[in-house]
Amino acid sequence: MKKFTVPCDFGGQKSPFTIYIGYPEPNHHPLHFQSNWLSKERGGVIPPEVMDSISKLRDLATQNNVSFEELCVYALGSAQNEGEGEAKKDGEGGGDSTDNPEENKEDNAA
Repeated sequence: MKKFTVPCDFGGQKSPFTIYIGYPEPNHHPLHFQSNWLSKERGGVIPPEVMDSISKLRDLATQNNVSFEELCVYALGSAQNEGEGEAKKDGEGGGDSTDNPEENKEDNAA
């Protein structure tokens, strides 16, 4: 079983939520039970694009006779790395401030 964090919708506010991907029942969406629980117990929704992507990955894994879990690790890991790369780009060149107050004190004294 593999663990992933996806942004879910909680009444219009996006928050990270952990999902688990293993070997699902063939008659259900891989996130069917987790999606139902999230909705009923926490009032959250796994985004449709995540649900669609996971469904497509299951179909690809079946068609190509590869591990569904490992395909998800590869595909979702790649997607998360791309997102992190974009976040780094957004933060570059913006006059990053330091978290060290001593360094800030020295900068202010100069």
